[in-house]
Amino acid sequence: QVQLVESGGGLVQAGDSLRLSCAASGRAPESGATGWFRQAPGKEREFVSTINWSGIILYTADSMKGRFTISRDRAENTVYLQMNNLKPEDTAVYYCAAALHSFADKNSYFQPSRYEYWGRGTQVTVSS
Repeated sequence: QVQLVESGGGLVQAGDSLRLSCAASGRAPESGATGWFRQAPGKEREFVSTINWSGIILYTADSMKGRFTISRDRAENTVYLQMNNLKPEDTAVYYCAAALHSFADKNSYFQPSRYEYWGRGTQVTVSS
């Protein structure tokens, strides 16, 4: 079992930055990936970015490249999401998710259903 706990969300203004944290406990995966997803009210859960267990960034959604950066501190068993130049459309609940195994196809990393473990999420609200 893997437990994931997100933190770092909050209410900010457009143009501000936030850093989200995802602390993992329990069985520490030594393969697979940890990803960030987000879900705005009335919308489907959306892929943000994902990183493998050794700290290599696998993918980031095109709309967030250049603003959002995922990273991993293996010693702390924590994955971060640095979000810069936030926009009102970034308002959502941000979730951390872990997949214990790597995927053969790229698209699997974008699918929430392929990740076995999820945190409860942290709210990010960006005012204009």
